[in-house]
Amino acid sequence: MELPPWSSLLGVVLFLVAVLLRRRCSTSSSRKYTLPPGPRPWPVIGNLNLIGPLPHRSMHELSTRYGPLMSLRFGSYPIVVGSSVDMAKFFLKTHDLVFLDRPALASARYILYNSDVLWASYGPYWRQGRKLFQNELLSAGQMKSTEHIRIEEVRCMLREMSAAASRNGGAVVLKDHLSMASFNIVSRMALGKKYIFDGAGSLMPPEAFRWMIQEFFFLNGVFNVGDVIPWLSFLDPQGYIKRMKRLSKMFDPFLEHVLVEHSEQRRRQGGGFVPRDMVDQLLQLADDASLDVPIERDGIKAFILDIIAAGSDTTAVAIEWALSELLRKPEAMAKATDELDRVVGGGRLVTEADIPRLPYLEAVVKETMRVHPLAPLLTPRLSREDTSVGGYDIPAGTRVFVNVWAIARDRALWGDASEDFRPERFVGSRVDVKGHDLEFLPFGSGRRMCPGLGLGMKMVHLMLANLLQAFVWRLPDGVGVDDLSMEEKFGLSMPRMVPLEAVPEPKLPAHLYDGP
Repeated sequence: MELPPWSSLLGVVLFLVAVLLRRRCSTSSSRKYTLPPGPRPWPVIGNLNLIGPLPHRSMHELSTRYGPLMSLRFGSYPIVVGSSVDMAKFFLKTHDLVFLDRPALASARYILYNSDVLWASYGPYWRQGRKLFQNELLSAGQMKSTEHIRIEEVRCMLREMSAAASRNGGAVVLKDHLSMASFNIVSRMALGKKYIFDGAGSLMPPEAFRWMIQEFFFLNGVFNVGDVIPWLSFLDPQGYIKRMKRLSKMFDPFLEHVLVEHSEQRRRQGGGFVPRDMVDQLLQLADDASLDVPIERDGIKAFILDIIAAGSDTTAVAIEWALSELLRKPEAMAKATDELDRVVGGGRLVTEADIPRLPYLEAVVKETMRVHPLAPLLTPRLSREDTSVGGYDIPAGTRVFVNVWAIARDRALWGDASEDFRPERFVGSRVDVKGHDLEFLPFGSGRRMCPGLGLGMKMVHLMLANLLQAFVWRLPDGVGVDDLSMEEKFGLSMPRMVPLEAVPEPKLPAHLYDGP
């Protein structure tokens, strides 16, 4: 019987596929990797079935069984998790260059224009962006020149919080006020004015922009199945890509408006133009022909989003956790407020110049970031080449997580009460947040640690100090310390599951609450 004409072509295709598969198998088997210990992966999904809604906790539980260097598989990709100081040192310090890359994720593509610094691949563009953040946008000089903005907006926050407490019968939702103050500070520093919270001049309601920022942090930290099982990406089974596209369509007109407004102002000023804010600086830098890699318009937008992220929601989340812990530990609250009364007094508000003289406040902030790290798994890295540690191989292309949440609960480092909130453990301690002390890594370490560290710490210290100085804090009537939920949500930052509601009772002279 004669075969149909297409059968010969099918036979050729099947033969080529068989040859390719054989070659692939022989190539992959040419080197046998000795991977770190870990649970056996399932077909297709790998070990995704073992990861719950709080991945840092799931990975910590697994590491107690398989060790501080653990191998997993998420869909199509090999994963390695480091959960000890030694592993943090290996990935972030001694072999930092090997693990400088980032995995390609949908959030970087759909939200950040594939042009930001956080998710950029290692190379000239990332190095240039990092340098711009460190030397220009978030430099010590820039921080000093914008100090008045932070002080003014914190005073506005105190006034609004006091008024809200009077209107609502006492209790306020703390995160709402912290977010508004943070957004206003970053907006004035980066964009030149309060585009969002400026009354009738706002481009959108405050609630809408607050939702956008929360969605930004959620979608940049969420576990998207399409990122680990690429052939499922087009199906978008969780609906996350749809949400990313929606968020981008909301952010882009706002960012475009900001750039158009700044560009028109530059044009009107002509040759006498002097940058007033970070957007002006970015536009000026984009015109610099000597840059290693040109900064395109989408790149400027992505940098703006990075700046907003560096100083807005993370600040609000950290302070909300700090006040939550202090409300549960009245003795710690008393020590912090007594220190403020002794060093600053009640005749003026705390300034950034006072912070170095408030060691217990600094200890409260550090302990908050230890117990509630904003990035419990740090941002994932990608192995650029084959390497090995402790007799185990880490192949190129492996995605690497450093579980700083687990390191912060290591009893060998922090004692038997490692899960308890005890600021005293940092009083007189030289352990800092700058990435040198690998047992405490709230901002990461090495070349890819968070460039917004300086701004974030200034905002957290200043805002928390003013809240403790200006108000006596208590839980609402009928709510006891044991009723205060301390559950968390996972994302790019790790906020409370249930927003904190508390009662602020003013304790300073009335004129100090009058904002500009």
